[in-house]
Amino acid sequence: MRPELVLRNLRLFPGPEAARDGPVDVAIGAGRILEIAPGIEAEAPSEDFGGRLAVPGFVESHVHLDKSCLLDRVGGAPDLPSAIAAVSAAKSGWSEEDVFARGARTLEKCIAQGTTRMRTHVEADPRIGLRGFHAVKALKRDYAWAMDLQICVFPQEGLTNDPGTDPLLVEACATGAEVIGGCPYTDDDPHAQIARIFDLAGEFDLDVDFHLDFHLDPARMDLGEICRVTEARRWGGRVAVGHVSALSALPPSETQAWARRMADVGVALTVLPSTDLFLMGREHDHLTPRGVAPAHAFHAEGCRCSLATNNVLNPFTPFGDGSLLRMANLYANAAQLGSAEAFRTCLALVTEQPAALMNLADYGLAPGKAADLAILDAPSAEAAVAELAPPVAVYRAGRRTVTRDAPVLHRP
Repeated sequence: MRPELVLRNLRLFPGPEAARDGPVDVAIGAGRILEIAPGIEAEAPSEDFGGRLAVPGFVESHVHLDKSCLLDRVGGAPDLPSAIAAVSAAKSGWSEEDVFARGARTLEKCIAQGTTRMRTHVEADPRIGLRGFHAVKALKRDYAWAMDLQICVFPQEGLTNDPGTDPLLVEACATGAEVIGGCPYTDDDPHAQIARIFDLAGEFDLDVDFHLDFHLDPARMDLGEICRVTEARRWGGRVAVGHVSALSALPPSETQAWARRMADVGVALTVLPSTDLFLMGREHDHLTPRGVAPAHAFHAEGCRCSLATNNVLNPFTPFGDGSLLRMANLYANAAQLGSAEAFRTCLALVTEQPAALMNLADYGLAPGKAADLAILDAPSAEAAVAELAPPVAVYRAGRRTVTRDAPVLHRP
């Protein structure tokens, strides 16, 4: 196949053997990467990026499009239960059009920041019904030109204690949900919820993604039950858990044991630094704990891990510009990581690692993979994370979706 486009003079992360000694060219055709090599000769349009860093499109593994951009309606919240209650009271009045508009606002921020793959959680319960789910399905359709959107439906308010929620989850699983989620800490019977979510996963052949142990008390973690059921149901490699802030309250020897257990049974960890820092430790008036699970330590033990955004401009997290590079930088600050190797790990936690967590077979900078690239205004992975380098161009399936012009200094 002849190239339709050649992107020249790029440094790649993570890069194949051909890219380890310096800048390379990337030839693209039919939405795929055809070749990676220095000095590709082709009669095709090309652009020279001057040695900038290219990553294979950021991967957002945990975000809530349906409840983003709510600050102007419900304000902030002093703690997690208050945030859940505030959104619960508001969502019965949401229309599909409202969810679509707010979700589109956030989705476009993420696209502009270089994200090309995303898993969004969507609430289903008697208050919102499936209006949010239908709105996000429309977002998936309308933004497919820039984003591969994966939908995870879940019960935010609980399941066994919330009559009418179960049939809504079943209907969503039968009509387009690609992942089934859970939130055991809001349920009167957390283990019964876990069992039911795995039942639905088996019935509809879905991956599983739980909100889990979002507190600082290791004595009441449900992580062990998730690992047990994952192993018993042989669902390893298809299960993720998000937050698990209780892991931050354990000494290194115990977190290492959990990391090995999760790696062995195939349970992945998603850490959500912005929300976890904002909501955890509110009961402390000094020496406030960070509440951020050590993703880099779990990654070092072979556990699949990711860093993700979670919430944007709502009571759970009153911040957010859709930048996963910002999440990598924030996590490095919170975890006190400063070496070049650590920065590369943080970048992996928003690219190749969440892609593996989401089982994205066509992801990566290699011939045959989808031509999804974000080109950052930095010469290296370390510089990109340290300096929050903005994307200058983004490509989805070989088509340019974003251009960001460099700032101009107007000298006197």
